[in-house]
Amino acid sequence: MTRENAPFAAAAAILASVALGAVAQNATVKIDLANDGVGRPPADFEFARTGDGDLGRWTVVTDATAVDGLAIEHVSTDQHEDRYPLAIYKPLAPENLVIWARFKIISGTMLSAGLALSVRSPETYYAVSASALEQRVDLLLVANGKVKHIEGASDVSIEKDRWHMLKVTLDDDHFVVALDGRVLFTTYDRGRMKGGRIGLWTREDNVTRFDQIEIRPLPNTPWQ
Repeated sequence: MTRENAPFAAAAAILASVALGAVAQNATVKIDLANDGVGRPPADFEFARTGDGDLGRWTVVTDATAVDGLAIEHVSTDQHEDRYPLAIYKPLAPENLVIWARFKIISGTMLSAGLALSVRSPETYYAVSASALEQRVDLLLVANGKVKHIEGASDVSIEKDRWHMLKVTLDDDHFVVALDGRVLFTTYDRGRMKGGRIGLWTREDNVTRFDQIEIRPLPNTPWQ
């Protein structure tokens, strides 16, 4: 484990125990941006990136088209290839969960945005990537900074400057990915990494916004 990754591993272990209370209650957590302050980084997040380059700038911005008039925005001009900025949510680390989030891709080279799951470090996690450039949604495994494709759906309608709702259910080794209320695919990863945190994910120099982020922890998988 590198010195850079050590704080993430330690924090994930501590937060996993905190998350047990939320899992037991099966309560949905909605991330509220109202008290964060426009122009400031969103509270309860920490920022990292996979690959080389800067972290990008994550701030709360006003957006008349957002559900509550506020959104989390990522801005960067860094075009390093295979650079994935992350905004990692600190309070929860459920083993299993359902997560909803709206995203809007505004500009950028790769025009991709999505969610990071089971984040153990900035180099090891799952990502659900939605691409307006390629019109597809993919489940990726990032392991030690290397990206492996697990499953995907093509011919998906994803438009710039339009809000889309991404929903992911992660239960044991079972992934269900839906976009705008339609299930795109169901898949499995038998070697699934369990635990870790949740994050917002984007790519390279994208300008991307997120709002209406909700997380519902599910019961832990029983030991076999």
